[in-house]
Amino acid sequence: MSKKPSQGRKSAGGSAAQSGGAGRDITHRVKSAKGRKTSSTRWLQRQLNDPYVHEAKRRGYRSRAAFKLIELDDRFKFLKPGSRVLDLGAAPGGWTQVAIERIKPSPSGYGGGKVVAIDIQEMDPLPGADCLHMDFMDDDAPERLKTALGGAADVVMSDMAAPATGHPGTDHLRIMALCETALDFALQVLAPEGVFLAKVFQGGSEQTLLAQLKKDFKTVKHAKPPASRSGSAEMYVIALGFRGIAPEK
Repeated sequence: MSKKPSQGRKSAGGSAAQSGGAGRDITHRVKSAKGRKTSSTRWLQRQLNDPYVHEAKRRGYRSRAAFKLIELDDRFKFLKPGSRVLDLGAAPGGWTQVAIERIKPSPSGYGGGKVVAIDIQEMDPLPGADCLHMDFMDDDAPERLKTALGGAADVVMSDMAAPATGHPGTDHLRIMALCETALDFALQVLAPEGVFLAKVFQGGSEQTLLAQLKKDFKTVKHAKPPASRSGSAEMYVIALGFRGIAPEK
């Protein structure tokens, strides 16, 4: 399953340690400050000592989450040149950057790949992607996405997560609701043999989701990429080989 970041620093070309420039042997300690919560101090210390954070900065990725997608694609090979990709819950844009690098969208928008990203949070533009600032749950979001994509999607991927409440059961139900909504949309827009990727939390209620995925896709896998922190309950479900019919263009 997951490795600790110091043991398996991954990048597009292998581990971060192998790629050079990210290795750090010094552990940074953050002193508690007056008025700062203990949880904030722990978060800051974790960021300062996270090799994925440093490697993301070195490579120009907007978030360490970029390495999760890199590791998942290195394993399952779904971001192919010329593909149409929808990135749901994209901000700040780490996954979108990786998708652009790997599918190589056409500057003209014709005869090549296409990346469309959406998030309720504002996101700075990225050359090679159409970035929509809106709530995916809005009634008009599906039509806006379909129009921007300009055809059937080859990949629908979601790293969406609801704000954490601190209550594991509630947080699990919230993220599963987002995942199920993303899947409902994916079933409308995916081309045959298309791919659905989404973040889930470990728990009991994903069995309904898995049953739906196994019905509509040829292969369904769970994966926890090394860049996903070992202490986190997050995992990713990837469904390959959509059995459906391509939507009209």
